[in-house]
Amino acid sequence: MKRIFTCVILLLFTVSVYASIIENSIKQDTNEVENLYNHAFDVRLTDAMQTVKYADRALELAKQLDFKRGVAESYRVRGIGQFYLGHSEDAIDDYLNALTKFQDIKSYIGQVEVNINISSLYQDIDYDKCIEYLNNALELYQSKKLKQSDVLASIYMNFGNVYIREKSFTNALRSYDKIYELASHANNEEMKTMVLENKGSIYYELGDKERAISYYKRASVQAKDLDLNQLVAEIDLNLADVYLSEDNYGDAEKVLNEGYGYSTLVKSDKLTRYYLATRYKLETKRKNFERALYYLQNIYKQDSTKFNSNSSAALSIYQVKFNQGQLELEKERLTQRQKYNIILAVLLGLIIVLLVGNVKRKAETNKRLTGLNNEISVQKDNLDRINHHLEEIIDERTKDLQIKNKKLSEYSSYLSHQIRGPIATLKGLLNLEREGLVGQEECINMMVKCVNEIDDKIVDMSDMLHNPERAGM
Repeated sequence: MKRIFTCVILLLFTVSVYASIIENSIKQDTNEVENLYNHAFDVRLTDAMQTVKYADRALELAKQLDFKRGVAESYRVRGIGQFYLGHSEDAIDDYLNALTKFQDIKSYIGQVEVNINISSLYQDIDYDKCIEYLNNALELYQSKKLKQSDVLASIYMNFGNVYIREKSFTNALRSYDKIYELASHANNEEMKTMVLENKGSIYYELGDKERAISYYKRASVQAKDLDLNQLVAEIDLNLADVYLSEDNYGDAEKVLNEGYGYSTLVKSDKLTRYYLATRYKLETKRKNFERALYYLQNIYKQDSTKFNSNSSAALSIYQVKFNQGQLELEKERLTQRQKYNIILAVLLGLIIVLLVGNVKRKAETNKRLTGLNNEISVQKDNLDRINHHLEEIIDERTKDLQIKNKKLSEYSSYLSHQIRGPIATLKGLLNLEREGLVGQEECINMMVKCVNEIDDKIVDMSDMLHNPERAGM
């Protein structure tokens, strides 16, 4: 018994240790997924290609582990990388996949962030769509009472960017002041740098070029300190526009050369296209038409308005296709679910039939058992009566025997007394004859008489033993 108990304890301990090892292994793997997509997000403004690369690895590992939140966040971060690379269709595909996954696991903060990301896609091409997604993000953030200041700052950042493009500079400045406060609270230096850049854009639009250059330069210094290549390239592009508006071709070319170098580091098609367009503008202002033509040939054939329109349409079409694909997947899931439901219904029907049959068999068995129990009860009652009767008989016999034993004992004492008298006489005669006090003949006659008396008593005792009624027994 002790050995069995010891084996059971050892088995339970082994299972517990094994389960703990598996749990720790899974936790370590999910931690690796989180490390991968966090690193991917951190380098988005430095090297967007690396963002896509690390997010791909995170996504693959998360799918293997069935780590749903990891899958959703990996899609979102990879979409951010595609956005900075200028691959809008790839970005919207990843964002929509991320949004679906976050909805499945009811991650509200994830849904808010994806809506912000999608709004960024439409920021330069469709203000209405951009505002629609920002409102979705803000409404969800407020309705679920979320408390992440950096996420709220991102919402206001995109609102501010839209206000700039709509020439609503007062609202834009109000948004950026709120963002700067939230970013400071969250210690988000990247966002503070973006605020400086966007404020530079506001003052440029307002005609305060000196102030605009000041904000751009402050933003550029901070972006370089933080190794944010994407932001440095964007800021240099904005500075080039300011210098070109002042016909300051030297400084314009200087920042264009620097910014173009940073844009090649981040490998953004969108930024490269903007740099080509700005260089075309620079060479045109210089009246260097041959060089301007060279840059023009490297720009897309469509003008920016047509390109933006087509991009917005393309994204909308892609969203429709994605939604249709999701509907098809949902239909397929419903079809599979219906098949499973049919199989389940058949199995349940079989189980019900088996249960009904089992219930009937149990009812019949119970009925038979009830009958047997009744018969056993009757037999038990009969046995009880018989036992009771036997006990009464035994009691009567015992009492009778006790009475007879008592009478027999009394009679035995009586007979013993009756026999002892003649025997005592015989002993006395023998002593008298030995001493010569009685004659031999007289002694013999008296002894014969005693013997006959003893014989009569013995015969009488035997007769009484064989005839109890005579003895009163």
